[in-house]
Amino acid sequence: MKILVLGATGATGRLIVSRALAEGHDVVVLARSRARTAILTGVQIFEGDARDGAVLTRAIAGCDAVISALGTGLSPFQKVTMLSRATRALVGVMNAQNVRRLVCITGLGAGDSRGHGGFFFDRLFLPLMLRLVYADKNRQEDVIRASALDWTIVRPTVLNDKPAHGRVRALTDLSGVYGGTIARADVADFVVQQLVSSTWLHKTPLITW
Repeated sequence: MKILVLGATGATGRLIVSRALAEGHDVVVLARSRARTAILTGVQIFEGDARDGAVLTRAIAGCDAVISALGTGLSPFQKVTMLSRATRALVGVMNAQNVRRLVCITGLGAGDSRGHGGFFFDRLFLPLMLRLVYADKNRQEDVIRASALDWTIVRPTVLNDKPAHGRVRALTDLSGVYGGTIARADVADFVVQQLVSSTWLHKTPLITW
C-alpha cells in the first residue's frame, strides 16, 4: 500500500513512518521544510504546507491511504486553526483523487472523550494550556466525521517515549476511564494496523495501556 503521512517529522510521526516501512508500505511524506525530513530514509518527500490543496494533490498522487499525525504546539492565547484547515483541505483532495482511507490522530480530550483525562489534565492543563488547541481538534474531528471517507479517528492518552508494550487497549466506551498513558511506539503500531483493518471504521477509539 502507498500511504501519505502528514506530521511525519514529529515524534510520533517518525515512528509511524518507520512502522509503515517495516510493514512493507511505500511512504510519501509532506513536510513544511525538507530540512526537517533529513532523519527520514526510504520515503518520497514533498515540501509544502498541508493546508495547500495544490501541494496535497501532488503529494497524494498514487496513494491508497492517508495517515494524519499533524500536531501543533501549546497556544494558550492565540486561536489555533491549522489542524482543521489542513484537514478540510485534505478531505477535499482525497475526495477529488478518490482516496478513501484516512486514519487521523487527535487526542484524549477531543470530542466525547473530554472529561476523561483525570483531574490534572481536565481541570488544569487542558483549560489553561490546551483549550484553543483542543477547540481546533474538535473542528478537525467534525470535518472528518462529516466526510464520506473511510475514516478512523485515534485518540491516544498522554504520550510517552517508553518502549512499546506491544499491546494497547482500544476503547469507545469510556466509562470509568480517567487519564492514562501510552508509548508513541504503540500508537504508531496501532495507527499503521488500521490501514488494513476495518475494526474501527467510522469510530473514535481511545487508546491507552
